[in-house]
Amino acid sequence: MPRVAVTFPYFDFFPDLRAELSARYPGTKFPDHRRVLEGQELIDFLQGYDTAVIGVQRYEEAVLKACPELKVISLCSAGVDHIDPALLRKYGIRMWWQAGINRVSVSELAVSYMVLALRRVHEFSSILRAGQWRGPIGFGTDLRGKTVGVHGVGHIGKAVIELLQGYKVHILASDRLDVSAFTDGFDNVELVSAEEMWARSDVLTIHLSKNATTIGLYDGAVLDQLKPGAVIVNCARGGMFDENALAERLESGRIAAAAFDVYAMEPANGNRLLDMPTFFGSPHIGATTRESWGAMLRSGIHGIEHAYEPEPGVYPFD
Repeated sequence: MPRVAVTFPYFDFFPDLRAELSARYPGTKFPDHRRVLEGQELIDFLQGYDTAVIGVQRYEEAVLKACPELKVISLCSAGVDHIDPALLRKYGIRMWWQAGINRVSVSELAVSYMVLALRRVHEFSSILRAGQWRGPIGFGTDLRGKTVGVHGVGHIGKAVIELLQGYKVHILASDRLDVSAFTDGFDNVELVSAEEMWARSDVLTIHLSKNATTIGLYDGAVLDQLKPGAVIVNCARGGMFDENALAERLESGRIAAAAFDVYAMEPANGNRLLDMPTFFGSPHIGATTRESWGAMLRSGIHGIEHAYEPEPGVYPFD
């Protein structure tokens, strides 16, 4: 019987799933507080346990080396960029992760942010809060009829394309893989290169995984390839954008607006972008619905006995 330790606090919000996990694996250990365990505290917590159910903690080598009994790590997270597969293989640890489990929540958020940014809701709300509601305050624009670029057509990118059908938009889809089997099912989706997508999109939404090919991808040179006045939505991962370069282009109006849920450094306290009137930011809430977290926690339970050996350089570690 696996000896299970849960090293993050979200099961506290789902007592039914906590009870299910405890019943399936008697003796499961949960933290007695709502902090994420790290460092020596994490090491001490894991002693005597061979299985860890985790969120977005980084299990550094010092932790793995100090926990020789640990043989399985089951992820409840929507991403896996915080895991080093080479380290897991080095210490003989298997892992579990389920791709796309949060696709409904993130895709809904991304589409809502398109509307929010185009309608300038954040700007107008700030005007209201400042007591400046007097006279004409300008105009937003509709999503309907726009050209929307979808960069990354994985689980979430596909869900975004499906949700956009009711808006009568034209979609430019770009992915390094051949996704034509999916996109051929839509009359309004065109497969294009990244460069063509950047040049033609009124709205650009990012749904790439975070890896060596995407970190820092959206630097100043790429941002200057975007259609003037474009709106950018990023509900994927932080670190893909040069945020200073983006701030400069928002300030100049070269990019009309941006709505981000993720940042290069999180928490994003003090981030320059948060002070800009044409930028809307949220604190990495893409998967924070009860439905998404319920599914992710249930996946973490499932992974205890379905873990596999990670392959460095193979999706999702590419």
